[in-house]
Amino acid sequence: MEAQVNFKQLLNNVKVFVFDVDGVLTDGSITLMPDGEQIRKMNIKDGYALQLAIHKGYKIAIISGGKSESVRKRLNGLGITEVFLGCDNKLETYNEFLLTHTLDSKQVLYMGDDMPDYEVMQHVGVATCPEDAAPEIKSISLYTSSKKGGEGCVRDVIEQVMKLHGNWNTKEQEAEKKV
Repeated sequence: MEAQVNFKQLLNNVKVFVFDVDGVLTDGSITLMPDGEQIRKMNIKDGYALQLAIHKGYKIAIISGGKSESVRKRLNGLGITEVFLGCDNKLETYNEFLLTHTLDSKQVLYMGDDMPDYEVMQHVGVATCPEDAAPEIKSISLYTSSKKGGEGCVRDVIEQVMKLHGNWNTKEQEAEKKV
């Protein structure tokens, strides 16, 4: 119970979201086409939350070992400009991102699912993972979503932060603003 309280308290500091792609924004499966193209499936609800977070002023970055330009195109279409693909050293990319934007790691919520995320997750303010993450990743995460990768785990954490900050536009919040 104590970890849950600490997790919710730490969400107050979150101004930046950083996500892995395969296994977080996707379910980790790849469909191989005859021409060699690799097709991934992303959740539309995750996409909605990502674009809403950007609209509300949160900074979002993607750090992935994958190199799919179709992934970049989809994420750019949502308004995400900080898309780092083909990253062999995610911690180095993460540190450069922080430095470039003068960000504090305490402001960062990171969601990863497997061993390439392990090192960087040890350096963020709030480490999170999908329900189907590797055991080692679950062991260092402050929060494990009830949703699997590609099935809404990204929306889960974004929605929690935005609701806590009063930025998730529900009809109830809009009515409260008018009163």
